[in-house]
Amino acid sequence: MLLSHGGEPSPATEPVARWTVEQVLSLAPDAASRKAGNKLASAGHWSATGCDASGAVWGLCKGSGSKPYQTVVDTTGPAYKCSCPSRKFPCKHALGLLLLRASGDGQVRQGEPADWASQWLEGRRGRAEARQAAAANGESAPGPADTA
Repeated sequence: MLLSHGGEPSPATEPVARWTVEQVLSLAPDAASRKAGNKLASAGHWSATGCDASGAVWGLCKGSGSKPYQTVVDTTGPAYKCSCPSRKFPCKHALGLLLLRASGDGQVRQGEPADWASQWLEGRRGRAEARQAAAANGESAPGPADTA
């Protein structure tokens, strides 16, 4: 195990713990989303699922269209991205994927993120690192100017 300068485990090297069903359901924006997420929490809805030690979980979910929804979650945020048209965050697909992972039945295995998931994760983490570096240098995060 690698330690940071302060003697604490380095977040980049310590695996992120798998969430419990209760933790996942607490993220749902409403009861309908919890119910819909539970319906999608079985392996039959998913393909190309995976997770990594950094807290990323991804997969393809069968929808009503010809192309499956691309769903990726960064559990360290948490943050979610799905190609579905839902305006709820997290959407039922993200909840279903996290519930599938929480079940621990081996359907979501450790691996390298799919290209589409990796692109989003790298962009998200790159922006977070830039914000941290700016804060460490006493700079404000880039954004709209304060008009007050």
